[in-house]
Amino acid sequence: MSRQYFGTDGIRGRVGQAPITPDFVLKLAHAVGRVLKAAEPSAQVLIGKDTRISGYMLESAMESGFNSAGVDVLLLGPIPTPAVAYLTRAQRASLGVVISASHNPFEDNGIKFFSAQGTKLPDAWELAVEAALREDPVWADAANLGKSRRLDDAAGRYIEFCKSTFDKTLSLKGLKVVVDGAHGAAYHIAPRVFHELGAEVIPIGCAPDGLNINRGVGATHPKALVNAVLNHEADLGIALDGDADRLQLVDRSGRLYNGDELLYVMAMDRLQQGDAVPGVVGTLMTNMAVELALKSKGVPMVRAKVGDRYVLEQLEAHQWLLGGEGSGHLLALDKHTTGDGLISALQVLQAMMRRGQSLAELLTDVTLFPQTLLNVRLTPEQAQWSSNDALKAGIAAVEQRLGDTGRVLIRASGTEPVLRIMVEAADAAQAAAMAEELAALL
Repeated sequence: MSRQYFGTDGIRGRVGQAPITPDFVLKLAHAVGRVLKAAEPSAQVLIGKDTRISGYMLESAMESGFNSAGVDVLLLGPIPTPAVAYLTRAQRASLGVVISASHNPFEDNGIKFFSAQGTKLPDAWELAVEAALREDPVWADAANLGKSRRLDDAAGRYIEFCKSTFDKTLSLKGLKVVVDGAHGAAYHIAPRVFHELGAEVIPIGCAPDGLNINRGVGATHPKALVNAVLNHEADLGIALDGDADRLQLVDRSGRLYNGDELLYVMAMDRLQQGDAVPGVVGTLMTNMAVELALKSKGVPMVRAKVGDRYVLEQLEAHQWLLGGEGSGHLLALDKHTTGDGLISALQVLQAMMRRGQSLAELLTDVTLFPQTLLNVRLTPEQAQWSSNDALKAGIAAVEQRLGDTGRVLIRASGTEPVLRIMVEAADAAQAAAMAEELAALL
């Protein structure tokens, strides 16, 4: 059965347009509640959100939908997505709900769910919810309605959890850190985590007004962080996105480090501590230089499809702990069940403090290969691009010329009629020329 509403990361869209409307969200929560009640009569759900103005409306609708199905609700208020995953587990709740559209602008919003174990839910569960959505509602009578209350210390509990993942023999004393909260869900949490571990913290992007989430700040707009680090002569800058599940880091020179590099730092720190690192999961877009550097240290890397969901699937399949994407979605499964920007930042800072080295020094073995990425819009006649013989021959020729000094990746966009052509090579001009060469074949 195909999904009508669920995408690769929950349900997302423009506020006020189907399905992100209060009537649908109430109906969705009611359907989810009925699925929960069928398995667990005394079900309880947690609801967290980011700082979008639409979060108030959607939270109210979702609360009513769950209560109408006889499900109790615990409201967390504005809190990072990974905090909902943690608190669902800690509170022994049946389900965690996040109202957020992550790095999207404030006009968008979305709903995603975590299991009682703080993990993403299986396809079968999503299909069961979609089936329940097609049925008429069954409203609980007055005596069996669910109740709601607020968990007032949700932020404090999560702060302590984040701090517990940092080596207790270390501190951040002497470090000046700029923390960019993207005017999002971690605005009141991220500065406190680093401050309570000893750092001098300069907060930016920590004044949400409901409309400014991700606007010119955060992990998707790192220029604000770069400027703040340079202006304040800080040692490091940490930028999160709107729901705080991804990050970017900037060093004191203003150099930006992506998720591929940070994943390497985390893996090397584990090795240097004597921990086993049987393998690491990247994606199809992970820079080849990181793969080669890991291989030289005896650590294999497996590539998943782009998306943290697929990285997690590969980690579980191999029973490995570390994985991530260049966008800054990083997973350390011995620290948390899901990607967490704050915990990932702490893992990198831990490596720096243990070694007494800067990020640049920790990455002396990694020089990223230049990548050229071209987006080629396809006409209806080009929709079957994979059977284009000229393109096939062109790819084979480029791969032969690159040998083991680069690679070609061609994939279709999942949301628009666009073909993404990526060529990675040791020489930037060569990568660009080869990408243009392949695009011309279309």
